[in-house]
Amino acid sequence: MVLVVLQKPRYWNPGLSSSPALKYLLRNFSLWSMKKEPDLESALSRNRRWIVNNQIKNIVLQYPNQAAPVKFLQKRFKTLDLQGKALNWLKKYPCCFEVYLDNDEYYFRLTKRMMALVEEEAAIKDMQEPVFVERLAKLLMMASNKRLNVVKLSELRRNFGLPDDYLIRIVPKYSDMFRIVNYTGKRNSMEIELVSWKPELAISSIESSASRHGVEPAFSCSLPTTWINSWEKFHEFNASPYVSPYVNPRELVQGSKEMEKRTVGLIHEILSLTLWKKASIMKLSHFSREFGVPAKLNGLLLKHPGIFYISNKYQIYTVVLREGYKGSELIEKDPLVVAKEKFGEVMQEGLHEYNKRHHLMNIEKKRMKGMLLGRSEKKKSKDFEEKTDDGDEGNNLGGLLKPEERKRFYQCLFDDAAA
Repeated sequence: MVLVVLQKPRYWNPGLSSSPALKYLLRNFSLWSMKKEPDLESALSRNRRWIVNNQIKNIVLQYPNQAAPVKFLQKRFKTLDLQGKALNWLKKYPCCFEVYLDNDEYYFRLTKRMMALVEEEAAIKDMQEPVFVERLAKLLMMASNKRLNVVKLSELRRNFGLPDDYLIRIVPKYSDMFRIVNYTGKRNSMEIELVSWKPELAISSIESSASRHGVEPAFSCSLPTTWINSWEKFHEFNASPYVSPYVNPRELVQGSKEMEKRTVGLIHEILSLTLWKKASIMKLSHFSREFGVPAKLNGLLLKHPGIFYISNKYQIYTVVLREGYKGSELIEKDPLVVAKEKFGEVMQEGLHEYNKRHHLMNIEKKRMKGMLLGRSEKKKSKDFEEKTDDGDEGNNLGGLLKPEERKRFYQCLFDDAAA
């Protein structure tokens, strides 16, 4: 079941509802999501801490001697979508980051284990260079003008495993396939252009899988059997012939079933090329002109819940390729993913160590607090005993607890003669 939720802006004035500007604002405040699936949500949350720490790793590696001031990281904390103190965050991962004091200022660097993983990852990237070249070529081949904006692509480069220096290391090296162009002369208009078409690369993951199994290319659906309506709509959509994402969209009629089929296939293919089979919907929407996808990409994705899963985990709308996962685990793991998961394991090991240490510290604090409270109670009890034993009648109701005094009291109270 697909759920579409509309929310008003935080500060809502009913009297302004007829304003065109407000109507536009309301359209942009539309929020949408699907019924949450624990396994896929778990996969996204597991990656979250890794992504943050990977960004911190990249920050420290750019510094001289690969050691950075903690106060610099603190300034970057908001951009990492983190709160609190950077020093506390670093101390949570002792297996990843080493914090030290130098001239009354805290610095941090990667541990030896982390540096070993960084070197292993770099070696894999060198080995995977032909794969990166192929991925970049396939992306350009799906673009309508066979060009992609450098700034936009850089936002997604890590999704595809592209190294940070791919523009200066990979693109010039393969001049027979790529070149940098700027047809407008504007600073942000630099593009990567495909030099030569490679027919052997113009085969989608769906077509490749169909060829291996000797069947016609078609999408697969990963929904519970109880989602009857969604299954019916999927079968209806899947009944028409598959349209390759490498077909030029100009050859198709806008708004036709063939165009929708091509667009769904294009998003499927792009996600297939990513390391984690997922991507930010907002960043994908930036390519609406280059890939010919609709401006409101979310509407298209929600129509196909059997192919795509949408999550708003951490207030970031992400589309996940369902067939890429079994439960919460990736089915096929790129060598780079395997290397990065080792980083995640070290990170979790350090977090477990940190939590265990603090748990023991809290137990010790409670024990010490209990001992102090116990001593305090004993002291109070002893003081009370001393006061009652030394004849102090202030705590004995004026001596009325003594038998002879109690007898005299009642005689005075009930004896009329005494009155």
